[in-house]
Amino acid sequence: MSSSPAERPRDSFAPGAAELSEFFAPQRTSSHALPDPEPFLRNITVGVFEVLAGVREVEQLARWLTEDAYRKLVTRAAMATRARSARGVPAMRPVHTILSVRATRPADGVVEAVVIVQGPARTRAVALRLEGMDGRWRSPSLAVL
Repeated sequence: MSSSPAERPRDSFAPGAAELSEFFAPQRTSSHALPDPEPFLRNITVGVFEVLAGVREVEQLARWLTEDAYRKLVTRAAMATRARSARGVPAMRPVHTILSVRATRPADGVVEAVVIVQGPARTRAVALRLEGMDGRWRSPSLAVL
């Protein structure tokens, strides 16, 4: 007679649920294994302004943002879309110039930066935090000021 799975002794080499979730969870990456963050900072900033202008789908930025930052951007893009609709203004590609990028590295695999962007109406700042995850930069925090 065979015993039920609950009665069988656990193999010492079989990974537990906690070990599996750690293995498949995003893995932190050291700074030396990551590319220069400045091009990423410039590109993600341009992408965010295009999403807010309605000319880029927010899903195109999903792989570069963590879940929390992505949800906040989706909410802000929806509000911008409703505001354009209420005013009857069509979505138009924004013309922005990146004036400066200031970045610091408070820890290994972490970059905190401010990108200053000049638009046709005003100059804005974008504050970002980047973390190295799975061999690439991802942004868990992004704020357009």
